[in-house]
Amino acid sequence: MTSETRPHVRALFVSPRQGEPMQPRPQVLARAEHGFDGDAHARPGGSRQVLLLDAETLAALGVAPGALKENITTESLDVPRLQPGTRLRVGSALLEITKECTPCAFVESVQAGLLEKVRGRRGMLARVVEGGPIQVGDSVQVEKTKSENRNS
Repeated sequence: MTSETRPHVRALFVSPRQGEPMQPRPQVLARAEHGFDGDAHARPGGSRQVLLLDAETLAALGVAPGALKENITTESLDVPRLQPGTRLRVGSALLEITKECTPCAFVESVQAGLLEKVRGRRGMLARVVEGGPIQVGDSVQVEKTKSENRNS
C-alpha cells in the first residue's frame, strides 16, 4: 500500500465553544475517556467523544473538511463501513467506534438538501480508549473489534 492509499489523518478539528465553527489543528491531544483537549464537545465517559468522517464522503457531498463538525477527517478509510466495537489506532491514540452519527438539522444549514444526502454517511462516533497525540498525516490502523479480542 502506498503512502497515498494508506488510511491516514487528512485534517483535525476542535470546537473551542459550543455552536462555533470547527477550528483546524495540525495536532491534537486525545485524552482517554474524554475526547480532544480544547474541544467543547468532549465529555468524560461519553460515547460521542470524537466524530470521524472520510474525505471521500465529504468530496462526494461537495462539503469541505470540518464543515460537518467532524474532529478527524480521514483519507483512504471507508468510515461509514466501520462497525461499533472496531478499534482504530490513530497516531498514538486508540479509539473505539461506538455508533453512527445520526444527521441532525444542523447539516441543512451547511447546504440545502444535505440532510437527505448525508443519511448513512454522516460519520462514526468514537470514544478514546487510550490517549495520546494525533497529527495530520498520522496513519489510521484498524485493529480488532472487542468481540474479536474476546474470541482470540
